[in-house]
Amino acid sequence: MVPDLLLCLSFGYAAALKPTCLSAQFRRPGDFIIGGLFPFGMDTVNLTARSEPTLVVCERLSVDGLIWALGMKFAIDQINNSTSLLPGVKLGYDMYDTCFEPLVALQPSLLFLTRNGTRGIGVLCNYTDYQPRVTAVIGPHKSDLCLVTAKLFSFFLIPQVSYGATTEKLSNTELYPSFYRTVPGDKNLVEAVVLLLNKFGWNWIATIGSDDEYGRGAQGLFLSIAGNHNICIAFESLIPTDLADPEAKSQLEDTIKLINKTKVNIIVLFAFSQPAQALLEHSIRMGLSGKVWIGTEAWMLSDIAASIPNIQSIGTVLGFIMKARTVPGFQKYVANLFTSVQQDKFCQESRELNHLMNSDMLDTHCKRCDHISLHDVSSMLSHSQVQTVYLAVYSVAYALHRALGCTHQACPKASIRSWQLLHFMNTLPFKVNGQSFRFDQSHSTNTGYKLIFWSWKNGTLTYLPVGDYEESLIINKSQIQFHTADQKEPTSECFRHCKPGQFRQIKGFHLCCYDCTDCPENTFCSTKDSSTCTPCLEHQWSPARSPQCYDRSERYLFWNEPLTIALLMLMSITISLTCLTAVLFLKNLETPLVQASGGTLNLFALFTLMLLCLSCCLYIGKPSNNLCMIQQIVYALCLNGCFSTFFIKSLEITLVTEFPRCAPTFLHWVTQRRAWLLVALCLLTECLFCFCYLHLGPDYLVSDYKSLPTEVLLLCYTQSWFAFALMHGYNGCLAFVCFLCTFMVQTSGKKYNIARGITFAILIYFIICIFFVTIFATLKTVLRSVTQIGTILTTSLGILGTYYIPKCYIILLKPDLNTVDYFQNSIKEEPEEDSQ
Repeated sequence: MVPDLLLCLSFGYAAALKPTCLSAQFRRPGDFIIGGLFPFGMDTVNLTARSEPTLVVCERLSVDGLIWALGMKFAIDQINNSTSLLPGVKLGYDMYDTCFEPLVALQPSLLFLTRNGTRGIGVLCNYTDYQPRVTAVIGPHKSDLCLVTAKLFSFFLIPQVSYGATTEKLSNTELYPSFYRTVPGDKNLVEAVVLLLNKFGWNWIATIGSDDEYGRGAQGLFLSIAGNHNICIAFESLIPTDLADPEAKSQLEDTIKLINKTKVNIIVLFAFSQPAQALLEHSIRMGLSGKVWIGTEAWMLSDIAASIPNIQSIGTVLGFIMKARTVPGFQKYVANLFTSVQQDKFCQESRELNHLMNSDMLDTHCKRCDHISLHDVSSMLSHSQVQTVYLAVYSVAYALHRALGCTHQACPKASIRSWQLLHFMNTLPFKVNGQSFRFDQSHSTNTGYKLIFWSWKNGTLTYLPVGDYEESLIINKSQIQFHTADQKEPTSECFRHCKPGQFRQIKGFHLCCYDCTDCPENTFCSTKDSSTCTPCLEHQWSPARSPQCYDRSERYLFWNEPLTIALLMLMSITISLTCLTAVLFLKNLETPLVQASGGTLNLFALFTLMLLCLSCCLYIGKPSNNLCMIQQIVYALCLNGCFSTFFIKSLEITLVTEFPRCAPTFLHWVTQRRAWLLVALCLLTECLFCFCYLHLGPDYLVSDYKSLPTEVLLLCYTQSWFAFALMHGYNGCLAFVCFLCTFMVQTSGKKYNIARGITFAILIYFIICIFFVTIFATLKTVLRSVTQIGTILTTSLGILGTYYIPKCYIILLKPDLNTVDYFQNSIKEEPEEDSQ
């Protein structure tokens, strides 16, 4: 059979461009006409804007609907060719499109009810002898359509056998006495889904249904049954079926966002293929991946859902489909039919037979079918559930067989009314291909379900059977490869016993449903199954999932820390360099170099630098309010002492270079003992700013419980940034004046440039200040003390390296330059020297 199908497939594909007469194959005359309602099309247009009772048009062809219709045609042709079921009786058929819309299905349904041979429906008191156009109706597929049409056909007691409607409402035989279905009701399906969830221990799930009769009904049943089996619903929602609605996209997006928010791993989806496709497409686009989707036949076997790009990323797909055997000979029948509809003679005969059916009454057949090839439907032939349609036709045929009183040789010529078939459909079984079937009390058949798994290999989807359900559920878990890294089943538990350090966090709509969530840091829970965590006191801490709190340890810059030791070593080196420089300058105090650099003022500056380095010890160890207050004052005063000597030297340079005529008058104020008055004045001014700092708001000790998880950080907090800026800004002003006085000074190559050392020392200070202020203002850890120590030491080393070390180099290694001639008038500008 497979080679024949492939041969026909290639032939059909080659001739696909030529229109066929496939649309003429869905009507045939006969002794008894069976009506068919099939979704040849989908995606109705102009439905919302419809203001007149015009014909409703469908945009796309439904391959599933076409195959189901071909299944009915195959069954009737097979019965007509049988010599035992209805010998001597020919069944006819008349099939119409429903577009999956109740509105569309009503028109052919009304046609089926018209009196045979006329276009009108008789209005009678007694319809016992009424003979409608059809003896029975096969379809439609969806529950929404059946709820509309079943009331019409039930009034006339015309047998209607659906091949796909599963809503439990149709099980009410009082309301729908002539409705039958060759599929189980939703209750059987929901029970199977609940058993599946219990088998895997999944009790924390989301459930989504399409906003139609099938989705609402199945979801409602599931919610009631799941609650009785300790399954908690984290989230439930209905998704739109009218995807053309402007609000449909936002509803789908909101649904996916809420699923992400609940963080469930299992999603049960009751929907038909188109709403399911829309939901899955949005899920992929919005990154909802790695879930277990439990589906139903309504969308799992559809090529629409399976062909979504990147569909594998959604996770694992499991679901139930009805147990249905393949219909023997159907694939070959379809292949032969597609070959025949391309032949002119066959098409002419088909059209002539159609004319015998009064085809001018209603023309809603599958016009799009004339442009479809076998290649377009071949992928669906292998797994489309044709058997339910096949059984529906045979159930009517067997009822006719009994109502007519047929034997295996012949059937008597008799007039049978539609309502006379109901007795035989209700009571007697019928056998198809060796298997016996019977309608139960709710007019349904229950052949059981198969659990299938979407298995992907090299981008190809296989519907792999992994379980079986009739009265109990049997699962072969070894065949299921989940999307998890180890391919083992994911967990989705709603509740379990919580341990100390955990608390119950209720989720979903049911109070029974909760997570055992670890208590966050700095909270604790000492009892089992508690619903809250208790915060620790401010001076305590706890790790996540802790049954108790612990006292915080104090954190500051300890003396024995490696970083502290390294800083102390650097401080010692800086102090040693400062002292050696001071000794060298004292020994060579009367030399021209030392005198030109400031004489005894250098010793004072080096002394203040040494004190500045020693002040680093104030930042190490446990701080206190007094230490916090002293730190900034000592730093400001020591630095001011150094800068005051630079300030005096800078004034001297300015007088000589910029105001040479005034120099003799004022130089003695900056070069002789009166220079010490200026130093004292600078220090006194800084002392006044320090007093303002103490008055406005000095630094004080704070205990920071938030910056460190397990410790309390002890640090000095700046109370008034204005006072802080006032105190240190004065030193900045002195430094800026020194820079302005020295950075443009030039000397000849034969003279030493005293100003250059001051310029570079001040530049380094400014650079360090920029980094210090930025880091100091934002940092709230022990590194704040490290930053202050680093600032002190780098400032001291910068001053030593740019101003004093070069002079030490001349004293020790270039003593021949330590002369009056090299240093006398060394600060005069080049132009003046050239003019001499």
